[in-house]
Formats: sequence, C-alpha cells, structure tokens
Amino acid sequence: MLAGYARIILAISSLYYMPLHPRTCSLLYSISCLLDALDGWAARHFSQSTLFGAVLDMVTDRCTTACLLVFLSSAFPRWAIIFQGLISLDLASHYMHMYATLVTGGGETSHKKVDKSRSWLLNLYYTNKVGAAILGSEHQMLITLSQVVLFVFCAMNEIFFIALYLLSFSSPLLSPKLLQSVADDKVAEINAGAQVNTSLLSQIFPDPYSAAALELARVNKMDSFVPWVLAGISFPIMAAKQFINVVQLVKASKWLAEVDIKARKAKGLPEKKSI
Repeated sequence: MLAGYARIILAISSLYYMPLHPRTCSLLYSISCLLDALDGWAARHFSQSTLFGAVLDMVTDRCTTACLLVFLSSAFPRWAIIFQGLISLDLASHYMHMYATLVTGGGETSHKKVDKSRSWLLNLYYTNKVGAAILGSEHQMLITLSQVVLFVFCAMNEIFFIALYLLSFSSPLLSPKLLQSVADDKVAEINAGAQVNTSLLSQIFPDPYSAAALELARVNKMDSFVPWVLAGISFPIMAAKQFINVVQLVKASKWLAEVDIKARKAKGLPEKKSI
C-alpha cells in the first residue's frame, strides 16, 4: 500500500515538471510506473491484497496516463482528437470491465480473473504466467513472474507515450515551434520578466512557468534518436493494447447485457399486454 501512495506522489510531482522539464518529468513518471508492478507483487507476496488497493491501483493508472495524454493533446493539437479518443477508450473499457466483473463474479472477484470461456484474449492478457528457476549453490529458488503479458503491454504503452512526450521537446519534425530561437526583440522582454528569488523554497521547487524556464524549454537540445527508437519499438504493442481495450469494452458490454436479460426474465419482463 505504501508503494501505491508513493507512486501517487511521484505521479503528481511528474505533472508539476511536465510542461517544461522533460528529463525530470520522465524520470519521476517512469519510477511511478515501475512502482505499479512492485506494488502488486508486494501486495500478493505479503498477503496484503485488498479491494481498495486494487481500485486505487487502477484509478492511479488511468489518471496518470490520462494526464500525460492531455499534455500530448496540447503539444500536438492537430492530433488532439486521437489522444482524446485514447483517454475515453482507456477509461471506458477499464470501468466497464471492472463493473462487469463485480456484477457477474461478486465483490470478491478480481477484474484480472477472466475465464477462457469468456475471452481467451483477455484471459491471456490478464492471467498469463511464466515460471523461471534460479539455481543456487546450496538451495533452489523458484521465482514466478506473473502476468508477464500484462506487464509488457502496460510498460510498452507508457513507454510509447513517454517517447512522444520527449519528442515534443526534441524533434523538429513533430514540434518545430519548440526548437525555434527567440527573436532579438523578445530577449529584453524575457530578461525583464525574469525575477530572481533566492529563497530556499524557490530553490527546491523552481517555478516551471518562469520566463527563463520557458526559454530553456524552447531551445532544448535533447537528442531525439532514443525517443524515436523507443516510439518505434513500443508502437506495435501500444496499438495492440488499444485493440485489447476495444475487445475489453465490447466483452464487458456484452456481459452486462446478459445480466440485464437474465434479470428481466427473472422478473417476467417484458410483460405481454393483452389487446
């Protein structure tokens, strides 16, 4: 549970640095995402899994990804409708899936327990397990890496969006305006607007919207090679995850419709009216 709270703090911190400090933001955001896997493993290992923890974990995932996509919508306004669609699909599919799981399986059922008879794809996505044995000189340790497919898909999904975020600061092809130098007549205005504040708090929490920080972001010379590679590698898996989100949304809608049909039949609905 502590890991869950820690990743929330890291996620909020990454949002603070997101507008103008890509390296700091990416580091904090990535650590927050890695703690997601650690939090789940620790909860299962120490038998501390709770419904609240599961819901908090999902809500944190959805919120952090949505916040990053909101930034990408402003960074790439021409493609804003794509990012808005991805936010809607992510929220809708996961909410519908969790609600359908609770309705059909009861309050104690995890949304990650999907029977093969219902959907072999979602079963593979949520419950795939791979065992790995590590042999020592005196003893043997068996490590079970559970939910491998889920981890890879979620990690690659986040890596793709983080790569796009970095490219918004480093790629002239995608964001030419961010790399344009400031005209000479604007330099004096920027210098005049920048105020020096030597307080301890200002040193610990520098203003990300200051004129100096804005100019720093505009002339950021980050190398775009690594973000392009990460985007290229992670794009197919990110696209596959969006397809799974569609399948998840459709399946959950179908399961809820089946519950409605059974409930209506149990109540004798629709009633046949005599003419």
